[in-house]
Amino acid sequence: MVEKKIEFILLLVFWIINLTNLKKIFISSDHAGFKLKEAIKSYLSNKKLSFTDMGPYNDSKVDYPDFAHKVARKVKLNKNNIGILVCGSGMGMNIAANRHNNIRAAQCFNLKSTKLSRLHNDANIITLGSILLTKKNALSCVGVFLDTKFEGGRHSKRIKKI
Repeated sequence: MVEKKIEFILLLVFWIINLTNLKKIFISSDHAGFKLKEAIKSYLSNKKLSFTDMGPYNDSKVDYPDFAHKVARKVKLNKNNIGILVCGSGMGMNIAANRHNNIRAAQCFNLKSTKLSRLHNDANIITLGSILLTKKNALSCVGVFLDTKFEGGRHSKRIKKI
């Protein structure tokens, strides 16, 4: 009887540890990025990836820093979390998100910049400009961002200096 209880407790602890370390995706935009954000959500859903939409929930005018801060606060809770931010240029969201400790937001323009942001910089938030990227290019960047792992090695010491 005692062995069963211990086994149950160990199993419960295992599941709690593993559930808290799962990658969570948080996504947000401003009004200029709303349409692209919705396309990215469809892309993620089609890939069977779960995510949390942090707003806005329509294309009414909003202030991008409010939404960048929401995502950054969620991403920095767990080293496995990932953020996706979309505004008109991608730059405003990038600047706002990078104000947070342990956030490495990367404004990505193409597959190469996206891949390198993960490989070398261990970026945990991708920022995209809805007026600078085609939908196809943006979705490809999101896919590369999610699929690319940090290379570590010589890059780790550089990340620690940030």
